[in-house]
Amino acid sequence: MHRAPLAALVATFALAPALAAQESRITRDLLSAHINVLAHDSMRGRFTPSPEIEETAEYVEAVFRRSGLQPAGDNGTFRQRFPVRDPAATDPTGPNVVAVLPGRDPAVRGTYVAVVAHMDHVGTAGPARRGCTPAGADSICNGADDNASGTAGLLALADAFARLAPGGGPRRSVLFVAVSGEERGLLGSRYYVEHPTVPLDSIVGLVNLDMIGRNRPDSVYLNGWGKSSISDLVRRLAGEHRELGLDVGPDLEDRPQTPADSDHWPFQRRGIPYIFFYTGAHPDYHRVGDHPERTDADKAARIARLAFLTLLDMANAPVRPTWEPESRRLNVAGP
Repeated sequence: MHRAPLAALVATFALAPALAAQESRITRDLLSAHINVLAHDSMRGRFTPSPEIEETAEYVEAVFRRSGLQPAGDNGTFRQRFPVRDPAATDPTGPNVVAVLPGRDPAVRGTYVAVVAHMDHVGTAGPARRGCTPAGADSICNGADDNASGTAGLLALADAFARLAPGGGPRRSVLFVAVSGEERGLLGSRYYVEHPTVPLDSIVGLVNLDMIGRNRPDSVYLNGWGKSSISDLVRRLAGEHRELGLDVGPDLEDRPQTPADSDHWPFQRRGIPYIFFYTGAHPDYHRVGDHPERTDADKAARIARLAFLTLLDMANAPVRPTWEPESRRLNVAGP
């Protein structure tokens, strides 16, 4: 299968929107290739503690290496392993894959904008698989939308930012965090904030990509609407870039006190402002029907471009994003 990254096109579209119509078909096809690879690779290999994560982790690391990014930790590797606490597991750990693109401005290079996406799903159908039931002979829940779509977007963003650097790269550094264990209770993202590869207070803002490939082609939900200055930024960028064809609005599943339903939650509990791009639930959610061919790769590509613009603006801005005071009170643990 062709695994060419779409990142150069993401960067091209973000910086030169006039080219979008000419290359939109290519963009869609490249993102579709990422989603297919991630969704199908996630079901291969050993069915160990989370059968959905090991092959995908290898693929994500390979893309990071090909893009020339640096491991985010001090041990020279992209992998971070965390315990899954599964007594039935033959391998009681799961991987996160973390990379960093150093910023170009020495004054703010030690601060980061971060993007996170979970690369696991629920595996094969069974009683403990959160609603995943067989459909005839099909017992594999591929998770193409949840969340190969978001992971493909993260890979596109990594390569896009790498192609901007060094001369045109962002002022701040960019942190790419592909986590696993989300479906088991945000295990990977919870572990990351307890064992961060960079100081948490150096992360100025976070974008989460989780389920960005379904439903209406012209809209995307913003979980975190009104909770920080990042939602105002996304609304402004969506208005300025009408070529993306995306209306943004509040996530109907969001609450004033954010539920622990995706990987932004551990970060925002530690005081990091966030925005979560999400396109809503659908009948294939956690079902065997969440196949790659049912994702709208063109929509996911346009959301990836909006996420790129958001991260780039935060990375170059003179000031950090800020919380709305009442939302900070409700959503940030401790002082």
